[in-house]
Amino acid sequence: MTFVELLSRLGGMGRFQVTYVTALAAPLLLLAAHNLLQNFTAAVPDHHCRPPAAALNATTREEQLLVSIPSDGHRRPQRCRRYVEPQWYLLEVNGTAAAEAATEPCRDGWTYEDGVFSQTIITEWDLVCESKALRQVAQSIYMAGILLGSGIFGILSDKFGRRALLTWSYLQLGVTGAATAATTTFSTYCLCRFLTGLAMAGVSLNSASLCMEWIPTEARAVVGTINGYCYTLGQFVLAAVAFVVPHWRWLQLVVSIPFFFFFLYSFFVESARWQVIAGRTDLALKGLRKVARVNGRKEEGDKLSEEVLRSLVGRSAPLPGGAVPALLRTRAMRTVSVGVSFFWFSTAFAYYGLAMDLQGFGVDIYLSQLVFGAVDIPAKLVSVLVITWVGRRVAQGGALALAGVCILANIVVPMELQLLRMALAVVGKGSLAASFNCAYIFTGELFPTVIRQTGLGLGGTLARVGSMVAPLVQMTAEVTPALPLLIYGSAPIVAAIATTFLPETRNAALPETVQDVERRAGHLKDEEVVVPLSTTKTKDGI
Repeated sequence: MTFVELLSRLGGMGRFQVTYVTALAAPLLLLAAHNLLQNFTAAVPDHHCRPPAAALNATTREEQLLVSIPSDGHRRPQRCRRYVEPQWYLLEVNGTAAAEAATEPCRDGWTYEDGVFSQTIITEWDLVCESKALRQVAQSIYMAGILLGSGIFGILSDKFGRRALLTWSYLQLGVTGAATAATTTFSTYCLCRFLTGLAMAGVSLNSASLCMEWIPTEARAVVGTINGYCYTLGQFVLAAVAFVVPHWRWLQLVVSIPFFFFFLYSFFVESARWQVIAGRTDLALKGLRKVARVNGRKEEGDKLSEEVLRSLVGRSAPLPGGAVPALLRTRAMRTVSVGVSFFWFSTAFAYYGLAMDLQGFGVDIYLSQLVFGAVDIPAKLVSVLVITWVGRRVAQGGALALAGVCILANIVVPMELQLLRMALAVVGKGSLAASFNCAYIFTGELFPTVIRQTGLGLGGTLARVGSMVAPLVQMTAEVTPALPLLIYGSAPIVAAIATTFLPETRNAALPETVQDVERRAGHLKDEEVVVPLSTTKTKDGI
């Protein structure tokens, strides 16, 4: 009997599992809110230099702008320059700006237009003109926190358990998220966002592992998709909350406070798989008997013993050098680790290249957020059907390939065809959302239990590297406008090719040890596999 068969005897996808998945899924609603939060808290309002004191003698505001701020090519005030001296002659009927009129930077600050985004971190700390790059720096620092957290929480969770680290992550996210709303300087804002990113990685990784290790094989794809839809719904939640609460401080607070509630109910049952492998079979037995009671299978739970659990998931010998070197020590593990790195990096790289530039589409930002969120619904539905009936590898590779094709297609679509360009971007983004949906399931099934969190941490780390690099690629547009799209589109194509070298895990039992991964790849000889020729039963029927 395998561990999966044991879960089936204890109720399969019973009341315990349903409650467990629901409790873990609720916080995922706000993961998207934090990841995409700067689309709203760092939105850039229309702005221009504050007119010099001498220009205030003009009668109306329009006259003040006319004599003090030069116009751009669209007859609007330039954002970052003003005249050194007021050009009073422009008030005359036939007055036109002299080409040689001297201009200077905005020495007295900026005036921001009243509108939807009148209170953002941009207006708070004047992150415009010479300081406009700091807007992307803030998002990159947040992603750097998730990057570091993916590695740290992956290793710590394999050592200390999934539940304890998840509980801590909820608390840290609530505290640092609320602290971000109270910051008074840009540097402390970035520090709090970095710490929030650390906690976000802990929530994401440990939620995925706990679901994977408590859910029967046949339900993994459905549960993984439910979690993915929670992230999708979170994008709608973000758009709605941002519309109702436009002030960046209150918006930051609203999406952070719920994590204190998640912390209070987060004392879940620890992963029995991890407990057995960690040598804590007594705690695993206690947890499994609780599962049996909740699922109405108390008698089955009473039949369990520590010896039975050790035979189901034998405790492996300590990994030489630790969990991280084990990712690359054997041939099959190298294949898995490299393939996972490719599809996680490329998915996040292209995803955030599209999703974090909503203002660049030139349409209402709330509508863009809704459309980009809505496309996830059919995309993830299709992905779960492919995952369940065709296979993980086809779903992962196909989603990446389609995303790459859509992004590359926009290179040849004229700028005038905005509707077609938007449609291709939306389909590409939906494909990347489907890729994310599959990635969590596929990664958890590729790595063995002994280093599953470390493997998920590897994927998360490469994803955050991709999300950090994505904004920098926009700078290559100065070389040629098509270069960013060429880079964004090529990465998913390469990752789709790399995915073909990974093993299919559909309807397969989760590997428990590195040796199981090698057996799955056919790298261990037959004589190295112990084959039982008979079975025995104890007096109580086990």
